Amino acid sequence: MGVEGCTKCIKYLLFVFNFIFWLAGGIILGVALWLRHDSQTTNILYLQLGEKQAPNTFYVGIYILIAVGAVMMFVGFLGCYGAIQESQCLLGTFFTCLVILFACEVAAGIWGFVNKDQIAKDVKQFYDQALQQALMGEPDANNAKAVVKTFHETLDCCGSDTVTATFTPVWRDDLCRKDSLKSFFENTNCHKKIDELFSGKLYLIGIAAVVVAVIMIFEMILSMVLCCGIRNSSVY
Repeated sequence: MGVEGCTKCIKYLLFVFNFIFWLAGGIILGVALWLRHDSQTTNILYLQLGEKQAPNTFYVGIYILIAVGAVMMFVGFLGCYGAIQESQCLLGTFFTCLVILFACEVAAGIWGFVNKDQIAKDVKQFYDQALQQALMGEPDANNAKAVVKTFHETLDCCGSDTVTATFTPVWRDDLCRKDSLKSFFENTNCHKKIDELFSGKLYLIGIAAVVVAVIMIFEMILSMVLCCGIRNSSVY
C-alpha cells in the first residue's frame, strides 16, 4: 500500500531534493575537475626544483572534492529511486550514506580550514627558494630560472617580499619580463598573486561545501520522516 496525504508530499519533496542533490554532485565534480586541470595551478604545481617537487597539498583537497562529487551523484540516484519505490531498505541505505558523506565533508572542511594558509605559504616558500637560487647563481640556477619564469609568466608577477628584503638584485629580462617590472614596483609581487590564486579557489570550494551541507541536512530529515510514514502505512 502506497503512502498517502502529507507523507506522499514528503515522498515527492524528497525526490526533488535528491534530484537537486544529484545535480549538485555533478556540478561539484565538474568544478573539481576544472580546478584540477586549471592552467594556472597546473603550471605552478607541476614544477620541479632539482629533486624537490612543488607543494601539492592543494591537490589533496581537489581529489577529496572529486570523490565527494562522484559519491553525491550515486547517493542522489539512490535517494531518488528509494523515494519513488517507497523502499525502507533503500531509504535506510541512503540515510546511512548521507551521514557518512556529511561526516567526511565536515572532516574535509576542518582539514581545509587548518591548511588554507599553509597551502599558499608552501608555494611561496618554493618560489622564494627558486628565486634565491636564480639570483645567487647556485648550481641549479638554470632549473631555478625556468621555475621562476613559469611563476612570473603564469601569474603575471615579479619578485618576492622575502627575497627582495634580503637582496637588491638588478632585475633582468631572463627573470622578469619588461612589462612585469611595473607590476613589481606597484607591489603586485608573486607572494600577493599566489595568495589571490589559492584564496579565490578555496573560497569557491567553501561555498560549494556549505550549500551541499544544507541540502544534506534537509534530505536526512525528509528521509527519516518518509521512512516513518512508510512504516506506519504498512502497519495499517
